[in-house]
Amino acid sequence: MIFSRKGGSGRHAKADPRGQARDAFDEDLDDLDAAAEEDDEPRGGKSSRADGPYDITEAPEGIAQLDLGSLKVPAVDGVEVRVQADNDGKIQQIVLVSQDSALQLGVFAAPRSEGIWDEVRAEIRKQLFNDGVAAEEVSGDYGIELRARVRTPEGLTDIRFVGVDGPRWLVRAVFQGPAAADPATAPALQECLRNLVVERGHEAMPVREPLPLNLPKEVTEAGAESGDGAGDEAAEGANGTNGADGADARRKPSPRPRRK
Repeated sequence: MIFSRKGGSGRHAKADPRGQARDAFDEDLDDLDAAAEEDDEPRGGKSSRADGPYDITEAPEGIAQLDLGSLKVPAVDGVEVRVQADNDGKIQQIVLVSQDSALQLGVFAAPRSEGIWDEVRAEIRKQLFNDGVAAEEVSGDYGIELRARVRTPEGLTDIRFVGVDGPRWLVRAVFQGPAAADPATAPALQECLRNLVVERGHEAMPVREPLPLNLPKEVTEAGAESGDGAGDEAAEGANGTNGADGADARRKPSPRPRRK
């Protein structure tokens, strides 16, 4: 596990020009207080999944996890967790690495009544097209995915965008390297995604706003005591934006972290 710190604050979700619906708060503002007391039937996404990502209300017990706030990342043998955070412990990027493949994770607020992956996927595809990259839609384990091949400083690499709509959240997973072309080449990363847990909380948030991610308390406390942050190694992970429609996840992860 690698923790890296950066000064300053993280990037915010890209502003959406499609009208007031994007800038409005979730549809359930009026009954937000009552949401915590309702039955736990998920709304706005899939429910009763055989596999995750899971909402915290339906997650199975007994899975060892790294608690990063809104995301609980399962501990899987052979997977290195690379987390980049600012000096306040707020996470800007999560990348899981297994051999030559990487998986970048992001989680975002979504409306109560419906999922947003179809819309987000169309915008990612348009952004890739504007950058001169052709992307194709394919059927995957979680529905329609986007696959593309992009040029990086290391050469051509495959990327695959996967979206999972949950109750008032969207998980965006970006596979990079061999796992983008053939999921079977990185079963450990697939296992991480299947056992991922989202804790959305009941607070109102703008649609597509990244859900809060933070380093574990013991890590931030250890960094404060040492005076130089928890882990000075810079995690060379997939380079992606924080917005739900970000498509700039194209840099192949370096097998060894560099020191700042």
